[in-house]
Amino acid sequence: MQYMCLIYSDENSGPQPGTPEFGEYISAYGRFTETIQNDGVFIAGDALQPTMAATTVTMETGSPQTMDGPFAETKEQLAGFYLLDANDLNEALQLASRIPPARFGSIEVRPARELPPKD
Repeated sequence: MQYMCLIYSDENSGPQPGTPEFGEYISAYGRFTETIQNDGVFIAGDALQPTMAATTVTMETGSPQTMDGPFAETKEQLAGFYLLDANDLNEALQLASRIPPARFGSIEVRPARELPPKD
């Protein structure tokens, strides 16, 4: 079954670019990604640009309306994701616990909805 692991963290917490800790942090991401690729559970994943690069679209007025930034004001922002093929929720949770920002942020694990095949 496929599980989406949504990575949330405060953009100002954890290792920051330009510090020695940031290099190790990025290396930990690389090691984790390589491991799950080798284990055959990796489907997709990527990091997102900071929230200041976000644009939100709504159709509340019947036509597209846009605003800069994310829609929700929260302490933690969506920073990236992994889409994994795990045997069950327990395996997905175990894998999510190894995603580096789990130490200072949170990882939301959600089963992907299986849509019926197209005719």
